[in-house]
Amino acid sequence: MVKSYLLLLIASHIGSIFARPLVRQIRSAHEFDRLVEKHASSTGLPVIADFYSDGCGPCRQIAPVYQKLAKQTGQENAVFVKINTQEVPELSGRYNIRSIPTFIFFHDGKKVDLLNGASEPALQQSISSVVNRSSRENVVLTKEALIEYYKEVDAETGIDKIETVYQKCADMNKKHNPNKQCVGSAAGQLSKRLKQKYNKRVETTLRFTDEDRKPTSGSGSTKDGKKKDASQGQQKTHSGKVDTPNLHLATKEELMEELEKRLEEEEEAKEDELEEEDFAEFEHSYIPSDFPERLVIVGGGPAGMSAAIYAARAGLKPVVVAPPLGGQLQGKGVDVENYPGLANVTGPEVVAAMRSQAAAFGAVFECETVLSIDHTQRPFKVRTNSSEIVTHSIVVATGAESNWLNIPGEYEMRGGGVSSCAICDGAAFYGKDVIVVGGGDSAMEEALVLARTSESVTVIHRRDEFRASKVLALRVLDHPSIHVKWNAVVTKIVGKKVVSENEESKENGDEDEMDLDKTQMFVTGAVLEDTMTGETSTLPCEAVFVAIGHTPSTQFLEEIVDFDEHHTGYVKTVGQSTRTSVPGIFAAGDVSDAIYRQAVTSAGSGAAAALDAERWLSEEGLGNEEAEFEAELLAELMADDVDTDASNHYNVYEDMGGRGSGQKESARVEL
Repeated sequence: MVKSYLLLLIASHIGSIFARPLVRQIRSAHEFDRLVEKHASSTGLPVIADFYSDGCGPCRQIAPVYQKLAKQTGQENAVFVKINTQEVPELSGRYNIRSIPTFIFFHDGKKVDLLNGASEPALQQSISSVVNRSSRENVVLTKEALIEYYKEVDAETGIDKIETVYQKCADMNKKHNPNKQCVGSAAGQLSKRLKQKYNKRVETTLRFTDEDRKPTSGSGSTKDGKKKDASQGQQKTHSGKVDTPNLHLATKEELMEELEKRLEEEEEAKEDELEEEDFAEFEHSYIPSDFPERLVIVGGGPAGMSAAIYAARAGLKPVVVAPPLGGQLQGKGVDVENYPGLANVTGPEVVAAMRSQAAAFGAVFECETVLSIDHTQRPFKVRTNSSEIVTHSIVVATGAESNWLNIPGEYEMRGGGVSSCAICDGAAFYGKDVIVVGGGDSAMEEALVLARTSESVTVIHRRDEFRASKVLALRVLDHPSIHVKWNAVVTKIVGKKVVSENEESKENGDEDEMDLDKTQMFVTGAVLEDTMTGETSTLPCEAVFVAIGHTPSTQFLEEIVDFDEHHTGYVKTVGQSTRTSVPGIFAAGDVSDAIYRQAVTSAGSGAAAALDAERWLSEEGLGNEEAEFEAELLAELMADDVDTDASNHYNVYEDMGGRGSGQKESARVEL
């Protein structure tokens, strides 16, 4: 009865597609190890791993970019996986993941590259590099080919010496080389040296064929490295057609194994469909036009999104220019509790909802960082890393950037335990002791986020009471895992170097392997100074999170608009409006608010900026030039079709020989 039920379940999944998902979700360290091993020995494809967490704002923003690059690269060139640092902490610890998102690139079973941060150009460059390396090293030099080569270039070389050379080449790649052949980079290096010596390159062949690299769920090879027969496990009917296996001949254990395998692949296919839905976000990307834009919004936080919603509803079709890193609200891991109408939602969820709403009304997005604005001519020119957008008006809503302590060890260990975003990097320190520096709302929120996963959290504050709101301060003080050191400052961050696992590859003779982590410093503690006594002490920890406030991101506006004389870095606005000293440029959010700096006030000023921009465009008579041009062109085309010269029109009466005159009257008489 049980076997019949299993047969029925498997039969229902016969039509499942067994293709490898575009981006695979890793659920365990064992699964990841099997994947890397498989592609090192059976396909030669590089494995690219994205270490992330669900609450990380930059991770959420780079996810569709990662999906897009995976699709562009192709499954026949690389394998893309995602690893949740909270669900698989074993892998995070193994590869010393201290900040997220972190991308690690594997080739031939070894780590060959590492990238921290959410930069699309850098990620694309690293992917291209590892794919090119995989293609370049996909070679095998057979012993027979080497012997024939020496017969042509140096017949006096004995067979023993040739075998010694070949064995030395094969020994340079022992781990994923069951047939003990001269393969990969070792084969390439030997071929290059022989060409330099004899002025002729030895013949090599592909180690893995295109058939080996096809994106199928099966390994394509047996455990001993030999290719499977394509007909293995299948039967042919009398007509010669391949039929499905006879499942009724399988044992109960085999049926259970097959069912588990098919269910797992079906779940992966569903996840791939969800990721494809994320990819649909790119349909709202900015496409350059031959006409100036009416409004460009610089910034993707509450102020920028609110301005985009209002401007889009007004028919301005705004272009939102913002990098995929997100802002302060994007990195807020605790629930947003002080925004009216929102409950039990995190900062990234709020920003995502705002973005979707703006896109629904017609806003488009350019995921770039603004480098400069040319205000010397009209319309303005907004220059980014890769584009130049011409626009009549601009709303600046770039928010603020985190302040740093500027102490020894801080810069050197960013990515090695020093961070300004707990929700981004906190999961990498599961069960560890961490420090939070600061005494405001940001510091309290960081501490509460870290307390969920860290062994202990110590808040370092230079005064004897917090500046944070009473509610947050009480939560921190009452939390059993959070401790506070009053009247103390951090004067130095200390750490140590961690030797990479790739050192082993050098011992095995793989000189081409890169040692990426050897110079990376990782936090081991912080030196504290008592502000009352001047005494110093060292507090052991594995991470330091800096939360000492923010500075407006307005550097690109220097010498363009006027700044507030009393608050450095903040843009000065005219009266109670969002207008700046330059007509057509408006400021919203934290770039001009030195007092409140809240998400809800930023959203309000974003709406005000969109209204001010719309009013200014109307006053200046700057409408939709593209629509006006199309209307004029259509009118001209219609005018060309209507010829005012009557002689050019067909006259039915002329065809009647002039007898048309009086026809109407004659007909009336006859009737």
